[in-house]
Amino acid sequence: MVSLKGVNKHFGPLHVLKDVDLEVDEGQVVVLIGPSGSGKSTLCRTVNRLEAVSSGTIRVDGQVLPQEGRELAALRAQVGMVFQSFNLFSHMTVLENVTLGPTRLKRISKAEAENQALTLLERVGVGQQAHKLPAQLSGGQQQRVAIARALAMDPKVMLFDEPTSALDPEMINEVLEVMIELAKEGMTMIVVTHEMGFARKAADRVVFMADGEIIEDQTPQGFFTNPTSERARDFLSKLITH
Repeated sequence: MVSLKGVNKHFGPLHVLKDVDLEVDEGQVVVLIGPSGSGKSTLCRTVNRLEAVSSGTIRVDGQVLPQEGRELAALRAQVGMVFQSFNLFSHMTVLENVTLGPTRLKRISKAEAENQALTLLERVGVGQQAHKLPAQLSGGQQQRVAIARALAMDPKVMLFDEPTSALDPEMINEVLEVMIELAKEGMTMIVVTHEMGFARKAADRVVFMADGEIIEDQTPQGFFTNPTSERARDFLSKLITH
């Protein structure tokens, strides 16, 4: 479903992604972990071209990622993205936030979009909040609305870039539970997260990055019990001791 081959990314003199190869099959949940500055978020953001790559190719469902224009917009519609900050439109109600993409980009009727949005909001546990403004919701509720908004476009892949790192501890689980349900339903997901419990529970693969490179690509069981690299062992020992 997602294929990265020889992907490099430079920010000026900084070489952020170094010859990255990654294949994600349909229905797989791949969790990217690693120290800060390892390139995880940049890698996630290249998959829908929020970050343009310096070299290499990226394919989504067999299609090479277009450079720009209408084709890129069409492909982006197939790749849902949930950010650290919720990025909801503050002047719109929750319902309006979720229906905006389908009515504008997919040209479906307002009534159909609203029916679909209400179903999705129920699914992520915020059905009662449909007519409120984002500011009237908790952070956890806002992030669940952001997930519903991404799902409203019926994406083939969902990208999550540290979706819980801006949340208070008691709100983290309510968002992770929604993500675990999505994983169980067979959604293809690439998740950048510091939540090791989620990686253990929901991931098919744990991809460990350091210094812009993929160091390990293992099952959660294999990675957490028997990491093969010194970098991963060092990373995990710090997690356990703090």
